[in-house]
Amino acid sequence: MPQRGNPAAAVMVQCVDVTFIAARAANAPMKALLKALGCLGWSLAGLVGMSQAFAGITYQLDTAHAAAGETIRVKGVLFNDTNNVLSWKPPATLILQWRSADGQALRSLAYLDSPAQRIELPINNFAAIRWRAVVPKTAKGLQAVNIEGEPVLLALDTSPLERSPIAGTPANTPVLDAGGAPRTDGVEPLLPENIASAVGAKAQGPAPDTAQITATSGFERFRTSFSTFEPVYFDFGNKGGANARFQVSLKYRLATPPNEADTHFGNHLYLGYTQTSLWDLSGESKPFIDTTYNPSLFWQKDRLWESPRKDWHAGLTAGVEHKSNGKSGADSRSVNDFFIEPSIGHRFDDGSSLSFSPRVKAYFSKSENPDYANYAGYVDWKLRWAQDHGLVLSGLYRQGSAGRNAVQLEAAWPLRRTFLNMDGYLHAQYFQGYGETLLGYRERSSPQIRIGLSLVP
Repeated sequence: MPQRGNPAAAVMVQCVDVTFIAARAANAPMKALLKALGCLGWSLAGLVGMSQAFAGITYQLDTAHAAAGETIRVKGVLFNDTNNVLSWKPPATLILQWRSADGQALRSLAYLDSPAQRIELPINNFAAIRWRAVVPKTAKGLQAVNIEGEPVLLALDTSPLERSPIAGTPANTPVLDAGGAPRTDGVEPLLPENIASAVGAKAQGPAPDTAQITATSGFERFRTSFSTFEPVYFDFGNKGGANARFQVSLKYRLATPPNEADTHFGNHLYLGYTQTSLWDLSGESKPFIDTTYNPSLFWQKDRLWESPRKDWHAGLTAGVEHKSNGKSGADSRSVNDFFIEPSIGHRFDDGSSLSFSPRVKAYFSKSENPDYANYAGYVDWKLRWAQDHGLVLSGLYRQGSAGRNAVQLEAAWPLRRTFLNMDGYLHAQYFQGYGETLLGYRERSSPQIRIGLSLVP
């Protein structure tokens, strides 16, 4: 079993939900770009400390209630947050201890659902394993289920559901302010109704076995249809005077299927919006130099294809977008294009990922800026390397005509892995070339490094 810093040992954790995003990894095509990214990224990483890594497995039951003789599942989630690949073979059987409130103990076996195979778990990945077990016929009432030899207790109510004081009985009681200042009689006070309502507590708590996800409201469907799109950051620079560059971006899924496995074409349509601004902080009135407004409509599927080992994958994004700076007269800029962006990614066992995603553009309705392609080119060459919960490096290169080009390099380090221990990333961005703003797409920007914060690197 795994333990801190050692993939051959294990830490058992009481029933909790553990979710780690599966990491992707790769080495280095486009060596020159990666070398530049590496210099920027490791300089940033050198400013912060490393957190202690660990690996382990958690257990949970698939139900809160099961009668004697019924089959239940014990689910294990194996996770690896060490610096090495974790090699582990799940046991074909688990010994379960069943303990009742009066101290009676029973023992039975849980059997692995599938043939036992060794798991080679990359860094920052997780794997789910399931064992099946039958509730002993002599088990009565509330049972504390233990995986023998491990400090884990899982609760299961085996009483007939209609007579169960545990799994079948609602909680007809207000919410206590546990840990709050006790009254003179020693009883803990009740949580104020407005606070209880704000966290979703109702007058009656549902029974554990009958609690269901309530029908999703229109607002909830609207809220959950939003997700991240392009990077979100706010960076400061001082070359040519104090300035800031920041970007916000999101996308909205037009149709969310009940089953995420549904591959219907319409389930992958999105509306996107990105806004990028350059802000002059040294001017008398702190004016915005320019802002690019970038709405889009596109189809996107991150995994059109995946290799049998799931270490290679390919995706596709294609759609139409509009960019403008919202100005009129001589300062007005706008451009429209159809684009297609294939992507290929690779995951290595070191827990990092490398993806390459060139965006090919075909311009239309560009009478206002007919020479835009001469400066911005027809392809955005994008490369990204990322560690799950770690360093993120990305690069963008554009090649116009007559030697006009642009280079943007970015590095981000999670603040959770610094003394600040907060959400977000420490972010650094380097830019030189044409097109830093839509207004000045014909102007070449000298090299500049800005540093700030990022919510989405």
